[in-house]
Amino acid sequence: MIMSIIAVLIAVVLLLWFLGNYNIWRPVVSSDQPRILMYHSIGDGISDLSVSTAKFDQQLKWLKAKGYRFVTVSELLELDSTVKVVALTFDDGFEDNYTNMFPVLQRYAAKATVYLAPDISGIDRLTVEQVKGMQASGLCEFGAHTLNHVNLSQLDDPQAQVEIIKSKQKVESMTESECRSFAYPFGRYTDRTVELVKAAGFDSAVTVKKGIEHIQDPYKIKRISVLGKTNIVQFQIAMTRGRYRV
Repeated sequence: MIMSIIAVLIAVVLLLWFLGNYNIWRPVVSSDQPRILMYHSIGDGISDLSVSTAKFDQQLKWLKAKGYRFVTVSELLELDSTVKVVALTFDDGFEDNYTNMFPVLQRYAAKATVYLAPDISGIDRLTVEQVKGMQASGLCEFGAHTLNHVNLSQLDDPQAQVEIIKSKQKVESMTESECRSFAYPFGRYTDRTVELVKAAGFDSAVTVKKGIEHIQDPYKIKRISVLGKTNIVQFQIAMTRGRYRV
């Protein structure tokens, strides 16, 4: 009797773990709603923000096989139809976006939007030459992510304005083209932050809020988070449901 109860409890725990990490119970989102994926580093970093090159290749191979069309965030806002459309986004501006991510983009003729924090510390950053090479390919759009990757919700208006405007200017100096898209560092923003981003001349801004939906407010765009531990089954669940775990 006791063994039977233990077996049932183990089965329940395993079921809850499975359903918590593989959210197949979430409703499938219609394919006419765009998928915006959020990445950071591509490579073998120790942080879970690093997705291995092999996994990234596997994910793009799956997207290509399923007939998804790759667009930049700015292109996404201009489309008449968003059926089976996916926008790959990369925050911060890691150098491995050039050494590891970019060759995979080229292999699948996929497009991406990279949000640069030009003066961010603690990472190996993309160089101006690398940025120019990626942009020249026609596969990469570069957006801004503040100068120093700061939490804008903790700054007063003048400080936040400097971080937002100066990052736009610096990205434009690096790319020699207009910087139209913005990403809130840490996903932190207030209504006032949104107004400052609009006033700086950006057309859109992405958040870290998870989900798939038609874009109602271009300054509060939700994304699908992809992490280093995300396996291909979880990736497919996220692509159809907006997230793969609780």
